[in-house]
Amino acid sequence: MFSRFYTVALNTLIETVRQPIYGALLLATALLLILNVSLAAFTLEDDDKLLWDLGLSTLLLSGLFLSAFSASGALSKEIENKTVLTVVSKPVSRPLFVFGKLAGLVAALCLAFYLSFLVFALTVRHGVLENTSDPWDAPVLVLGIGSVLASLLTAGFCNYFYGWDFPTASLAILTPALTMATVLVAMFDKHWEPIPWGSQFVGGQIVLACYLVLLMVLMTAAVALAASTRLGQLATLVICTSFLGAGIVSDYAFGQREATSWVAAVAYRAVPNMGLFWVIDGLHAGTEETLVPLSYAGYATAYAVLWIAAILGIATAAFQTREVG
Repeated sequence: MFSRFYTVALNTLIETVRQPIYGALLLATALLLILNVSLAAFTLEDDDKLLWDLGLSTLLLSGLFLSAFSASGALSKEIENKTVLTVVSKPVSRPLFVFGKLAGLVAALCLAFYLSFLVFALTVRHGVLENTSDPWDAPVLVLGIGSVLASLLTAGFCNYFYGWDFPTASLAILTPALTMATVLVAMFDKHWEPIPWGSQFVGGQIVLACYLVLLMVLMTAAVALAASTRLGQLATLVICTSFLGAGIVSDYAFGQREATSWVAAVAYRAVPNMGLFWVIDGLHAGTEETLVPLSYAGYATAYAVLWIAAILGIATAAFQTREVG
C-alpha cells in the first residue's frame, strides 16, 4: 500500500511542477517580492515593517493561486480526461488515491513556498532604500540573482543538449543553489565584510510568521483538492478564495457576535479562524507579550492538521461517489 501511495504522490509532485502555471506563478511571486522593496519605501513610518506585511501577503496570495491551479491540474483535469480511470481501475483505492494526490500537492506547494521564502528573506535582508544615497546590498544582488540566473541557464543547457525536462531540472538546480546563496549572504554585510552568521538577517519571529502562513496555504490546498473532485478550475479558485477570506474575517465577523446570535455561533465553529495564523500585526508591536512562542506554533499546527484531516474526509467522500468512467 505504501508503494502505491508513494507512486501516486511522486507522480502528482512531478506533474504539478511541470505545469506551466506553476513556474509562471513562482516567477511572478519572486518578481512581486522584489518589487515590494520599492513599494515599501512609500510610507512615513517604518518601511521594513511594511515590507514584512507585503511579503507575507504575497506569499499567502501566491499559495492561494498555486493551490487552486495545481489541485485542478492534479485531479479535476484527470477526471475530465478520463486518465484517472486507469489508476482507480487498478488495485489503488479511491481514498488512497486522494491521500496520495494531497501528499504530492503539499510537497509541490512546500517546495514553491520554500523558494519564495528564500527570496523574501533576501529582500528583508536587503531592506528598503529610504534615500537614493543608501547603498545596495551587494551580496544579495550578486549571490541571490546570480544563483537564479545560473540555475536557469544550466537547466536550459541540460534541456537543449541532454533532453532534461526544463521545469524539473530548474527546480532541482535552483533549490540547492538559492539555499547556498542565502547561507552565504548571511555571512557578509552590505560591503562584503565578514560578520557573525545571521546577525543581519531575517529573525526567528519572521520565520515563525512565514511558517504560520504556510499552514494557511496547506489548509487552502486541502480545500482546493476537495473542490477539484467535483468542480473545474475557476470554481475551485472561487471556493478557495471564499474559504480563505471567510477564515481571515471569522473572528471579527462571527467571533464577536457568537454570544448574541446563534447563526454567528454556528458560523464561527464551521469556519476556520485563519486570524490565528496571521501574527505579523502582533510582531509589529515589538513587545514581549506579542512574541510568538514555539508552543503557539505547535498548537497552530495541530489546529491546521485537524482541519486538513476533516477537509480530506470530505474530499474522499466526494470522490468516492464521483463517476470517472
